[in-house]
Amino acid sequence: MSTVNPRQRARERPLAATVLLSAIGYALVVAAFSGAVPIFPDIGRETVDLISHAIAVVNTLATISLALGWYWIRQGEVRKHRAAMLTAFALILVFLLMYLPKVGGGGEKHFVGPELVRIGYLIMLAIHIVLSVVAVPVVLYAVVLGLTHTPSELRNTAHARVGRIAAGTWILSLTLGVVTYVMLNHLYDSTFVPA
Repeated sequence: MSTVNPRQRARERPLAATVLLSAIGYALVVAAFSGAVPIFPDIGRETVDLISHAIAVVNTLATISLALGWYWIRQGEVRKHRAAMLTAFALILVFLLMYLPKVGGGGEKHFVGPELVRIGYLIMLAIHIVLSVVAVPVVLYAVVLGLTHTPSELRNTAHARVGRIAAGTWILSLTLGVVTYVMLNHLYDSTFVPA
């Protein structure tokens, strides 16, 4: 009986690997928001604030990595592109490791400011959230293809086309996330709602 390693399976069925990984990611986030999996320690507002600051740094670094990766692939620097994109992906995993306990064990901050600014904030936040949700499978598909194929093989896949969509949506989502973070934590007041 022959066994196929996970990398080979992902190479042969990148869409199935993407669907599985996306489902796991979505399930973790839904579980954290709903409190369905009470594995997160209780944390107070001070820790939530600290994690929020760390998340903003991580997301800023991920945005820079994505922009560099986009630039380098346009310059034909495949190795640098790969390193930048894998760095961005690793940073998003770090984000997830901070975000889930923050929401699941800490709570959320709600924007308090002038009504017109609040509307702008909510629009940016909504776009950020929608793009985050939409970007997950697209980013994962590009990553799965990138990790399971050689650079020459990638030319015969949807990696470049999907990667452009993934990077664009991801950069915009991360940028809006950092802007809303600055508004919520540094420019205006907020209220804290414990988990």
